[in-house]
Amino acid sequence: MSRIHPVYDAMAPTIFEHMSGLANAHGAINLGQGFPDEPPSPDMIEAAARSLSEKSNQYPPAFGLAELRDAICGFYRRRQGLELVRDQIIVTSGATEALAASLLALVGPGDEVILFQPAYDSYAPVIRRAGGTPVSVGLSPPNWHYDADALERAITPRTRLLMFNDPLNPAGKVATESELAMIADACRRHDLIAICDEVWEDVRFDGVAQKSLMAMPGMADRVVKIGSAGKIFGLTGWKVGWLSAAPDLARAIGRAHQFLTFTTPPALQWAVAEGLVRPDTWFAAQRTAWAAARARLASGLADAGFVVLPSEATWFLCIDLAASGVALDDRTFSERAVREAGVASIPVSALCEGDGPRHILRLCFAKDAAILDEAVARLAKFRDALAVEGDA
Repeated sequence: MSRIHPVYDAMAPTIFEHMSGLANAHGAINLGQGFPDEPPSPDMIEAAARSLSEKSNQYPPAFGLAELRDAICGFYRRRQGLELVRDQIIVTSGATEALAASLLALVGPGDEVILFQPAYDSYAPVIRRAGGTPVSVGLSPPNWHYDADALERAITPRTRLLMFNDPLNPAGKVATESELAMIADACRRHDLIAICDEVWEDVRFDGVAQKSLMAMPGMADRVVKIGSAGKIFGLTGWKVGWLSAAPDLARAIGRAHQFLTFTTPPALQWAVAEGLVRPDTWFAAQRTAWAAARARLASGLADAGFVVLPSEATWFLCIDLAASGVALDDRTFSERAVREAGVASIPVSALCEGDGPRHILRLCFAKDAAILDEAVARLAKFRDALAVEGDA
């Protein structure tokens, strides 16, 4: 008998680790793993450095520095109209830890958890580790619409939670007002808690502000809202995340958190607290730069003959391989492209369990313009080579 828990014994490396490893091995341009290439804001680096030298370097409170918890409340009040207080905030070591703590605190053996797919790849393994069962509700390109009938069919008397990632990675999909209302209605009628992964809430384009499921009628006490400084500031390596919830939910999840990482580096917490109170114009300049990169990659890919799907948020664009005349499935294309074309990507099928699209590829656009242009040129050349191969 294996000494390793079966959840982990059978687990392969994440698709992000796999593709980044291939990118490093082949010297490829990495448009797979999502992180910006541009230098971080000097304001943020200076704040962290100053905090290291001027403030405490010992354990901060397990639930997070008061300054950061208050800054998160102020940020959400200003940006999303949410009225939160400090006791509703738990600071975690990244949003992934917030997700894990939430699931470990709220899911028990036999519970079912709804997953809209494609989905961030940490959800299902942690649900299983908590003793629960993930139940998939598939979303389909190009619009990735949330369907009320499909959701209703997936809910059973054992359903306890619903995972909701808005904006949606990898699709860049933003839920509409009617979709939010539909999901909120299902949660209320079936007495479900919604764990809302909203890490991309401030990486949205086209002038549409984030509206959290927490703000929908009757949802304030049944939503766990998860955020990420790494996404808001483009500082993914800092691993500063948080969750917001009703005080009883926050306390329970905080108890799970204290036995995972216990706390998060204090200098980074102070720096994020400073960052969150900056004026909206500071954040707007950052979004403008990311929007320009999105437009550049989308235009380049379209000119090269690829069909690019809409993306309203995140750092990602998806291309439809089948509609682009590419006969390969997304996993095969991705594996060959990193080796033969020198461009790493993410096959969206790797973010689905069971049935799901097998022809959608995710590319990160938060890169330097010259890198994006070179990646497009390489992918175009590779596509042409595949066409010749198909004719042979």
